[in-house]
Amino acid sequence: MSRNMTKSLLATVTGLLILSFSSVAQVLPGVEVLEKRGFEGLKGKNVALLTNPSGVDRNLRSTIDILAGAEGVNLKALFAPEHGVRGDVYAGGSVSDGKDPKTGVPVYSLYGSTKAPTAKMLEGIDVLVYDIQGVGSRSYTFISSLGLAMRSCAENGVSVMVLDRPNPLGGNKVEGPLVEPGFHSFVSQYRIPYIYGLTVGELAILLNEEGLNRGVDGSLKPLKCNLSVIPMEGWTRDMLYYDTGLPWVLPSPNIPYPESAINYPSSGICGEFSGYLNIGIGYTLPFGVFAAEWIDADRFKEKLDSYDIPGIAFRTIHFKPFSGANQGKLVHGVQFHYTDFEAATCTLTQFYVMQAIHELYPDHDPVGTAPARDSMFDKVCGTDYVRKTFKVRMRVEDILDRWSGDVEDFKKLSCKYKLYQ
Repeated sequence: MSRNMTKSLLATVTGLLILSFSSVAQVLPGVEVLEKRGFEGLKGKNVALLTNPSGVDRNLRSTIDILAGAEGVNLKALFAPEHGVRGDVYAGGSVSDGKDPKTGVPVYSLYGSTKAPTAKMLEGIDVLVYDIQGVGSRSYTFISSLGLAMRSCAENGVSVMVLDRPNPLGGNKVEGPLVEPGFHSFVSQYRIPYIYGLTVGELAILLNEEGLNRGVDGSLKPLKCNLSVIPMEGWTRDMLYYDTGLPWVLPSPNIPYPESAINYPSSGICGEFSGYLNIGIGYTLPFGVFAAEWIDADRFKEKLDSYDIPGIAFRTIHFKPFSGANQGKLVHGVQFHYTDFEAATCTLTQFYVMQAIHELYPDHDPVGTAPARDSMFDKVCGTDYVRKTFKVRMRVEDILDRWSGDVEDFKKLSCKYKLYQ
């Protein structure tokens, strides 16, 4: 069997694009570039680190351990976002202060009653370093933690250094409306699109330079910190995560694979309607399916196929979730796959799904059944216009102009902050 045939067979068996090692780029994340530069900017400094288990190099060494062992770098504090610095807190759980058992460095929680470093936490700190793998979607709370930390550092005269990492959605895809006044929250902190098409380093520069970092509710005066970004080597904007040659370490429990990051903006907004559809949370396909006990999977797929949605394909699926509201119950629906990622509008996938459900099962419309969930849906969307307009006829065409209306302007704005081609 030829090498090409073997690769083709592997691709068929795994359902993934398998590339020879020679054709896979070897991207260096910011932490490795920092190490190559001899920890320039941190030598002789008292350093705090905001990170989680996804902060690793290509050999899976934690950034915590790298900085703790770096000569001349005084790692004085760790800041813990959602799930904790070592990933030992499950989704939604409160993170506590303490000490890192491996290094003995004090750990301060930024996910609980305090979401930003206080003056006391930053006392004696010269530089706060940020190193977390993002997912490229606005509602992911780690970028909110970054922004609040940048504000605190600006207030307390502490510099900020971001160790850059790949955007798993690539660097070209931008989707969704900007956040409107009154809808800023920890899941929509910045006036940026839902998919923003920047690395975390590029995003940090944009927030800093454009005055978008106005605090969790968007009402505070923007503050500019002393910011530096350690860029990656070898990353280009057309790369998805599998193209980088880097290992994937799940940044949170429900993002176990790089494709989970792609699926997250495709179903997570719909998932805010608790009890409406199972989107794979509690099963092996988080954010990768739409299912319910009452769905006829074949009819559901047929309806979705009839829309001829660009860049996406559906297949029927039947499964029993291991946990959650549908635990142990057989649910039916579809799994989705992107056949042309560039052509697809990922965030609209869930709206087409809700349109199909409305046409087949109008008694199961989610909007208006629980005001608290409506409010959360609005926060994630960054506006109530989408919900209020969509619920009238439950048709995607009614929200298209608003959903995509800010995209081109944001692309023009963000262009000057791009570090990579």
